[in-house]
Amino acid sequence: MPYRTRPAVFMGAAALTLLLGACAGQAGAAGTQQAGQQPASPGTGLDRFYGQKLAFKPCAPQLPPGAPAVKAECARLKVPLDYRKPKGEQAEIAVLRVPARGQDPIGSLLLNPGGPGFPGTEHAAVTAAVWAKSPITERFDLVGFDPRGVGASKPALDCYTDAERDRDAKLSSVPAGLDDWTKQEIRRLVEQCAERSGGKQVLAHVGTRDVARDMDVLRQVLGDEKLSFAGTSYGTRLGAVYAEMFPKKVRALVLDGAMDPLAGTHERRVQQATGMQASFERLAASCATKQDCPLGTDPKRATKEFQKLVRPLVDQPARTSDGRGLTFEQAVVGVTAAMYSKALWPVAIAGIAEVKAGKGDTLLKLRDSYHGRTADGVYPDSLEASLAINCLDEERHTPEQETAMNRAWFRAAPFTDHGRPIKLARDGCEQWPVKPTLGYPYATGIKGLADTLTVSVTGDPVTPHEGGVTLAKELGGSLLTVEGEQHGALLAGNACVNEAVAAYLIDLKSPAEGARCKL
Repeated sequence: MPYRTRPAVFMGAAALTLLLGACAGQAGAAGTQQAGQQPASPGTGLDRFYGQKLAFKPCAPQLPPGAPAVKAECARLKVPLDYRKPKGEQAEIAVLRVPARGQDPIGSLLLNPGGPGFPGTEHAAVTAAVWAKSPITERFDLVGFDPRGVGASKPALDCYTDAERDRDAKLSSVPAGLDDWTKQEIRRLVEQCAERSGGKQVLAHVGTRDVARDMDVLRQVLGDEKLSFAGTSYGTRLGAVYAEMFPKKVRALVLDGAMDPLAGTHERRVQQATGMQASFERLAASCATKQDCPLGTDPKRATKEFQKLVRPLVDQPARTSDGRGLTFEQAVVGVTAAMYSKALWPVAIAGIAEVKAGKGDTLLKLRDSYHGRTADGVYPDSLEASLAINCLDEERHTPEQETAMNRAWFRAAPFTDHGRPIKLARDGCEQWPVKPTLGYPYATGIKGLADTLTVSVTGDPVTPHEGGVTLAKELGGSLLTVEGEQHGALLAGNACVNEAVAAYLIDLKSPAEGARCKL
């Protein structure tokens, strides 16, 4: 049950289709440098990468219905797969740029939508559409890139077939106790990820520290002396790690829906579960104001009522019109997907009412939207990439530690609890070919860093507000608190947020201490 981040854009009544995204998951792997090492500066074999010219050509990105058209151009950036071996195998990073609308551009604004594992090229096009009349698109080229291993970049991470994904192929140990990984399955997971992704050397070099180095190459190639960056959810980890590795190269960082740099894997997952339970309870309280609420009119009993409805799905999935059925895990993921934006709460409530009537179509559609499944059963590899990238970023757990984390998860988020005993959970990265490389805590004690702007929503279900407060403090930067019920606020279409972010990015003017907006 991978829980990640997906800021909702163009959220109207037909809103299921665009849940973009980012958050955390597992543990494991090696790469460009060990945690705490400073990166090598350009040179010693890297000059040819920093000095390359990008051949941009017009391209037509996919946009959601109703979005204004954008003029985009695409190119491919070459980087070393292993920065310690610049003459060795290379990776190609897909890049999309939407040129500034005005005649006096400041430079490039690099974007990351989160995940990890979501493509930044599509995100840049969507962001350009959302900000079509913003002064930001007047003054900046918006640049999205698919991080190494992701989307149209090569090599690309791929671990499961579409048929396996339809059968709920495991992407995380949560929830343990239903269908846990065995030793043999974990070994096979590594083998099939390597087979489908280009080899074990690829699995060893897709971590955040590698991506931060790619981002520095891209900054230089685009002609920017310093980096301007806006990242959501996992994108806040990427931005913070870039700041740690290249502090003198930062012009401006907007970090939206922040991951806590001080929290290790266990602590952060429990923080996430706590935030999701709080969001579920607020959803239930909203539902309880209506007489026909499927969770009843007493919000204090909503978790028990929900469990009563979905736990039977462990043994007998609810029927769906496509014949696939709705499982327990799919029902919980469907409700969780709706928590990313308050606009989707009524959809989840309608789906819960359907389950009460023995049907599962609405929650299955929410689940499918969350996973990116198309109507003809095709899945993007984003969540598989997330698993592999987190094997390089997260702390490696023993079975005992993973089991303890799952038990703590269910205590913090009982609405997700299937009610079965947890015997022994396994970290999916247990057999990964290399050790983790990110290191915890990260992005602390940075010297010489320009002011940064962290944007944090008080009712964020996935990256709790406290993590944003911590990140702003550790970076010594500014904090914009946003009152609301959704994950991230950068693309929410809120005038207060838009004005603060534009003033920061364009004029480097940070909001006053204690600044607040309301969605």
